[in-house]
Amino acid sequence: MNDVKRGRGRPRDAGLVARREEEILAVATRVFAETGYRQTDVQVVADRLGVGKGTVYRYFPTKEVLFFGAVDAGMRALVECIDAAVSGLDDPVEHFERGIRSYLGFFDRNPDLVELLIIERAEFRDREQATYFVYKERDHARRKAFIEKGIASGIIRDIPPERIMNVVGDCLYGAMFTNHFSNRRIPYERQAANIMDLLMNGVFT
Repeated sequence: MNDVKRGRGRPRDAGLVARREEEILAVATRVFAETGYRQTDVQVVADRLGVGKGTVYRYFPTKEVLFFGAVDAGMRALVECIDAAVSGLDDPVEHFERGIRSYLGFFDRNPDLVELLIIERAEFRDREQATYFVYKERDHARRKAFIEKGIASGIIRDIPPERIMNVVGDCLYGAMFTNHFSNRRIPYERQAANIMDLLMNGVFT
């Protein structure tokens, strides 16, 4: 969290700071998604918030910091959404089903984040790792442990967990972009059910 200047002797309201950051990032996400990174002027973000540009810069000192703050906030929200959907589920089948539906549903409701992921790749190709994959790596050990538990119970095939995670992850990653680019109208619930059907039953008879 970025530090915020305050008057001498005035206590810092952490809750107010967090709310203001969320407001700025929500507006910045929309503006970046609408106009791209290079074309975005922080003044536009400030105008939509009804504050001075200096207020935005006190929380996010550069446009780049603001952009990556928006991407990071979106990815945190995605992780929180999926975690809430699968919380307390021990059945691997139900866990996969709810996780897939939650993932597709989140991006269906948040198309601006898809735009930001595209912009990040286009404008910051020299970064060591894109934000999406940073978050994916952070959750690797937990997902692997869950799959290993399913393998041990006999519910999941005894194949390398990384293979399962890569195939399912690539499928969802591709579906997210395909849905966005093609403006696909298949309800995400049905799409999730289709993916689960192929995971469970395969393609060939």
